[in-house]
Amino acid sequence: MLKFKSPLFIPIFGFNFGNSNMATYESLIKIKGAVGDLVFYNLNGKNVVRKKSGFNKTAFKKSPSYEKVRQNSSEFGHCSKVGKIIRASLTDYIKEAGDPLLYQKFAKRMTEIKDLDTVSERGKRTVKEGLKTEEGKALLRGFLLGNTKNLSSKAEIRDQTLFLDESLPSYRADIITIRLDFEHYTVEYAEEHMILENKKKISFKKQFAEDDFLIYFVALKKESHTITHMGFV
Repeated sequence: MLKFKSPLFIPIFGFNFGNSNMATYESLIKIKGAVGDLVFYNLNGKNVVRKKSGFNKTAFKKSPSYEKVRQNSSEFGHCSKVGKIIRASLTDYIKEAGDPLLYQKFAKRMTEIKDLDTVSERGKRTVKEGLKTEEGKALLRGFLLGNTKNLSSKAEIRDQTLFLDESLPSYRADIITIRLDFEHYTVEYAEEHMILENKKKISFKKQFAEDDFLIYFVALKKESHTITHMGFV
């Protein structure tokens, strides 16, 4: 523990916090550690002192004043986990998108979908309930992966059949069926590669049970395997 007598301490240090919680200081001696309500350390070669944080873990967990913060934190964690398991089923396509900010963008989209949950209380709203709404489905379908053209308004899946707009030039369709387990934050997925041969309607295999929560992702490719369009359908 560091201890100072006031005659020594006062002339050695000079700092002013102003409107900030942190300040640099000049001193004849170098200090690391806590002294009273101050914490001393070195940051990028500079001697820095900051006031101790007033954050209290126990208060955060129990105090009514932190209730909204706890709710936001819980929902944010949920959205991050859901986004992570969905992305895990699309690794190759995400690489193809080449968007370094895709993680942040997708997490934001999950939050927007979660906000559409009107059946759950605040702090317990879910992406699953949001995706049950037409607005939530539209938000997912409209998500853009990098600069690749999106399929949102040019493809539809009904009764294990992919319907494509007549204007889409394509040779092959990769259809990914994604089964989401929101309780355990796990995912299963099955991928089929279908040669279109100028067809705009093609059936694919049923991969999971009727009561599973499924979403679909489709990538259209040329004969060279270059992706022309992709997205959630």
